[in-house]
Amino acid sequence: MPILTLQELPPRGPLLGLDPGAKTIGVAACDAGRLIASPVEVIARGKKLAPSLDRLFVLYDQRQCVGLVMGLPINMDGTEGPRSQAARSLAQNVLARRDIPVALWDERLSSAGAERALLAADASRARRDEVIDKLAAAWILQGVIDRLHNSA
Repeated sequence: MPILTLQELPPRGPLLGLDPGAKTIGVAACDAGRLIASPVEVIARGKKLAPSLDRLFVLYDQRQCVGLVMGLPINMDGTEGPRSQAARSLAQNVLARRDIPVALWDERLSSAGAERALLAADASRARRDEVIDKLAAAWILQGVIDRLHNSA
């Protein structure tokens, strides 16, 4: 299955959102009605990708997800750099392991938005470092479900 557009995702059912990074993958999920995205966990990325993908698919199956949305880190000027290519590569690795609906979402400012929310909540630096990736994943996924609701 190729990478899909948002409109090509299954119309109903829970989605998993990912904030891919070099060392971690932030994971969020939404409810079947696609109203609220919630942070789930941060998966550590080791030298081998297989254990990270194993954990990702456990979370996907536990929540009975029907699709996956991955943040695509696009530069502020709209160009794609090495981080975008790494995200696309991760999406291809997911698809090589399992034929599931995968879409990419422009994640510009998702980490910054999550960081601002944590600062507003007066979270300590240690706490911010602990949860920023899964909150960024929730920020990404919430943007997607809001877009899907607004285009329906």
